[in-house]
Amino acid sequence: MKLGIVLLFCCFSTVVFAQEIPSLKVEELVAKYSKANGVTVVNFWSTWCKPCQAEMPHFLSITDSMKLKGVSLLLVSLDTKDVYANGKLKAFVNKKKWVAPMVWLNETEADHYCPPIDKTWSGVIPVTLIVNSSKKYSRFYETSLTKEELLKGIEEAL
Repeated sequence: MKLGIVLLFCCFSTVVFAQEIPSLKVEELVAKYSKANGVTVVNFWSTWCKPCQAEMPHFLSITDSMKLKGVSLLLVSLDTKDVYANGKLKAFVNKKKWVAPMVWLNETEADHYCPPIDKTWSGVIPVTLIVNSSKKYSRFYETSLTKEELLKGIEEAL
């Protein structure tokens, strides 16, 4: 009986992660989350914002784990037009592997886009808006949120 050596060649292909990021005006954004069913967590962030990046993992995991309860996440980038147009925003999100509905807010004047979101918004980020339109519930947070604060905010909205 002859013994042979079998060589197995395995080819690994690189999975390319792709997140589409549409551009919206503030009126379109407000309409989008105002018409949504269930609870929508709307998080405003930017690629240069370290506190935004720090809270993102628990925003993604908590909202993902609560999908069956009707909870969804909408990420709203406040990056500059240059960052969006040159593909830097998409590259950043793809590198981080953040998977959630995301839009780029195509606005430049905070005095224009802040009031429709919340009249008290000073323009700082990160900020989060938790909305449940069917209950006419809306709560605005002009601060970073811990896991516990996010969970509490979602539970109040449910």
